[in-house]
Amino acid sequence: MTAATTDTNHPGGPSNRTASASDVGAAAEACARVLDQVERAVVGKRDALELVLTGIVAGGHVLLEDFPGLGKTLAARSFAQALGLEFRRAQFTPDLLPADLTGSYVFDQKRTEFDFRPGPLFTGLLLADEINRTPPKTQAALLEAMQEKQVTVEGTTHRLPVPFHVLATANPVETEGTYPLPEAQLDRFLMRLQFGYPTAEEEWDVLSRRISRRQEDQQVDAVLDADGLLAIQSAAEDIFFHPEVGRYAIAIVAETRRENQLLVGASPRGSLALLTCARAYALIKGRTFVTPEDIKALAVGTLAHRVTVRPELWMSQVTGEKVIAGLLDRVPVPAEYQPTDA
Repeated sequence: MTAATTDTNHPGGPSNRTASASDVGAAAEACARVLDQVERAVVGKRDALELVLTGIVAGGHVLLEDFPGLGKTLAARSFAQALGLEFRRAQFTPDLLPADLTGSYVFDQKRTEFDFRPGPLFTGLLLADEINRTPPKTQAALLEAMQEKQVTVEGTTHRLPVPFHVLATANPVETEGTYPLPEAQLDRFLMRLQFGYPTAEEEWDVLSRRISRRQEDQQVDAVLDADGLLAIQSAAEDIFFHPEVGRYAIAIVAETRRENQLLVGASPRGSLALLTCARAYALIKGRTFVTPEDIKALAVGTLAHRVTVRPELWMSQVTGEKVIAGLLDRVPVPAEYQPTDA
């Protein structure tokens, strides 16, 4: 199936300028090579890595929430290397201050004036390691950076590099010495993902590769640079999004607001997250259009952290992920649609 360009008077919804098959094919091939490089370091997690790359291609930030030792930090560093982005790591600790992230003004005695010294936020890809170990005041320092791509220090606004992405890690088990992420902070993450434990074969593959290379570090080659990533992100904006598929995504989000197990459902930002991620996901898959299956593949990662489970259900191990997965079984998928304009 191919998608044709829609005009501005399309009766079914907004205009879509569709990417050409050749552009999408080139972008998908570049994304595949990025994933191949990252998978040299992070073994057996192709599907999860594909979702992380989806969040980056969609222009957003990704929260990796999983148990220690499953490759979250390694994945962030490897993506920075494969994408050719400047990489900086900020270790979030209880004594971390907002200025430690944003930077601050330092007095230059020779010039007798204050100079701004940028913090780790001024990079292409920031690893916010163990983000839930720092107080809310410092977590809030990320809000402006993640949403507006800028920081304000002492009344002066400083633009961040383009592209700018945050890959944050969090441990879902430990509670001592941690601070829950505020809802506003969680909402800034386009996706929240888990890697999960490897299979026995995958774990042996990890050990075998370590034995073969005779050193701890795994070299990841650069596939793209900042301009190359921006070009792929621009191509994702031209992926065709049929109105029926859009209404299907909205129906899933709307169902979260009626779900009895949820205290708070997803906002329209959840619908936008599904839109942007679905376009990026289709591009990575080499398609010029979004399908309902793309929406289903991304719904848990984009919506589960935007809903609040009723407190009385916590002991029953009801999670946002389980609720969203259940909704996908209830919301009807569009029976027929054409990814071209009629």
